[in-house]
Amino acid sequence: MSAKKKTAFITALVANQAGEIFELDGYAALGMAGLTHTPLRLDNTRNMPYGSELMYLPDRRPILFNTHSGKIETLKENPYVSGEPIFPVTAFNSPGYVMSYLGAYAENKKAQALPLFSYGAVGWHQGKFRSAVILVDREKRQDLRLMKPADIAKGIEKMREQMPDNRLRAHLEKCALQFGCPAGKNFFLSRYEAPLPTAKRCNARCLGCLSLQQLGDIPHSQDRIGFTPLPDEIAEVALAHIKRVEKSVVSFGQGCEGDPLLAADVIEPAIRLIRSQTARGTININTNGSLPETLKRLIDAGLDSIRISINSMREDCYHAYFRPKGYRFSDVLKSMELARESGLFVSVNYLNCPGFTDTPQEVSAFRRFLKQYSIHMIQWRNLNFDPLRYLKIMNDVAQCGQPIGMKRLLEQIRQEFPNIKYGYFNPPKEQFGK
Repeated sequence: MSAKKKTAFITALVANQAGEIFELDGYAALGMAGLTHTPLRLDNTRNMPYGSELMYLPDRRPILFNTHSGKIETLKENPYVSGEPIFPVTAFNSPGYVMSYLGAYAENKKAQALPLFSYGAVGWHQGKFRSAVILVDREKRQDLRLMKPADIAKGIEKMREQMPDNRLRAHLEKCALQFGCPAGKNFFLSRYEAPLPTAKRCNARCLGCLSLQQLGDIPHSQDRIGFTPLPDEIAEVALAHIKRVEKSVVSFGQGCEGDPLLAADVIEPAIRLIRSQTARGTININTNGSLPETLKRLIDAGLDSIRISINSMREDCYHAYFRPKGYRFSDVLKSMELARESGLFVSVNYLNCPGFTDTPQEVSAFRRFLKQYSIHMIQWRNLNFDPLRYLKIMNDVAQCGQPIGMKRLLEQIRQEFPNIKYGYFNPPKEQFGK
């Protein structure tokens, strides 16, 4: 590919008041990282991944690059249609891809907080949408093309017959059908990883909590589980999945629940029930890692792996996002250390936001952490929260310098820590050493 083609600009996308999306000739799409704006080109984008969704942002103005003047402009209306208001367009990218840039926009004064999605930079080039993303996991665990509704319906009927009175099975039906949860669908499709939501309560008040929002202007994206399954119900669902799926994973800690460590009184006996019947399958927990003493009980019961969610390795920034109740960041680090010493496969669910995650202060803190705690995997995840509000909150509590770029960050970490896996999904134990 010639240098000219590599640097070809990606045409900007905007939307009108009706939500109709169209390209804007003469303007290139911009990627945003903090106060930095970068034109999108062929060499810093890729074809938008299948299953990604386009979103237009009301009460906001697109920031674009005028390819004729070479200047960055914030547009209130269509430059080619006088008086027609236009709005920014961003991409909610498919699982397995981490954003390298946010979509560039400015808020109007009356703008309300955005819903709980990530808002990646996107544009248009030669008949295709182009996203500013980096591939971190090739597995098709949540590929919508492999989740045919007819097959899901068949799986639901089969599980209803097999465990008609199991409340957890019924809850997963709701997750799969009403909320479109890929993990719920995979259970009924007998694939990969099955969810085991259990906890009604949480000891954090995360800004981006998917199942409980106390701020009136941010809707939660799915309902939190309203009951605590019995150990027998949990084990029945888990064993059904493990017995029919090769390299299976079953996971506590889902978007439709609080933190599973607060439900250890039922999870511990459930794990023991599972392990009393089979050594197959990987039992995983996704958690905030707040209660190391409780975690020890689950490890002793037979837990195989753990994924701990983190937005920052700086305590002030962690507390500003997770807003913990009754625990500290130091407890999270103790849980990581305990899990590693106990032989678990340890992943960090690293919630990323360009313009914060890739600032020198954050990079330095993350590198120090990786040197000390020797985890196995970084699951690079996009933070689902209004990015401008998030960046303001982080800047209010800590110093954040000029971002180095997400691509450069991933390259630096891989070069310095070549044994740490990159990914998006919880691996089965058959792949722990690979």
